[in-house]
Amino acid sequence: MSGQRLISFDLQADFGFFKKPDYNDGILLTYNMLHKPALLGLLGAVIGLQGYRRKGELPEYYQRLEELSVGIEPLEKRHEKGNFRKSVVKYTNTVGYANQDGNLLIEESMLIRPGYRCYLLLDLDNQDHHKLYDYLKNGWSEYIPYLGKNEYPCWFGDTFREYEFSVFQPAAIFRISSLFIKEGVIRGKKVEASFSLSAMGMENESSFAYFERLPIGFHPELMQYELADFAYTDWLMQADSQITGLFYLVVEGEKKVIQLF
Repeated sequence: MSGQRLISFDLQADFGFFKKPDYNDGILLTYNMLHKPALLGLLGAVIGLQGYRRKGELPEYYQRLEELSVGIEPLEKRHEKGNFRKSVVKYTNTVGYANQDGNLLIEESMLIRPGYRCYLLLDLDNQDHHKLYDYLKNGWSEYIPYLGKNEYPCWFGDTFREYEFSVFQPAAIFRISSLFIKEGVIRGKKVEASFSLSAMGMENESSFAYFERLPIGFHPELMQYELADFAYTDWLMQADSQITGLFYLVVEGEKKVIQLF
């Protein structure tokens, strides 16, 4: 791990929109959580990588950052039991090329004040990773980052943190601070993940378990999202829970367990 660095930075915005491929009763829907393909697009913007340019071809940022291990944690005080507030906005697109038959009327859901702590396991021997390390540490960005749409700019500012870390092997009950994969498929292989929630210390009525099926990558031929079932909870896990990709972090006295995927 000599060339590896585990870092985090906080993304915050007034609004966000992570478009679902679903279309429900005329309303464009958004995922609640930031997902990996969207995060990779944002990181590509930070270091100046190109986006979509040709039909049927994955964007440059995804091709170069696909193997980057990431973790995502909703920011405290910006969500309620894992859920961000949402609203529906209606607007009219009057440009001619949007709809040759007339004005395009759109209803779209959006997130209100979303915020996420993003963890990255960087290999500083990789040129792109090294550039990400420098840019995020100094608060630089080649392009303006945004959460799903360029109308929703976001900022990360002076939120860079670097951690001492190790692979986590449960020996007692524990809590995962980030989103984690409950079950799903990654590159055609079944993710072996099972867990049990401990009732110990869970008398607090505000305790929660949040679940969402989120994109984790793209199918290389179908050019569609590959999905996995994620969970986010403040419940304690039993020591025999089988969850891969867990890391133990320490910084400034703070200790936590997260999943990188």
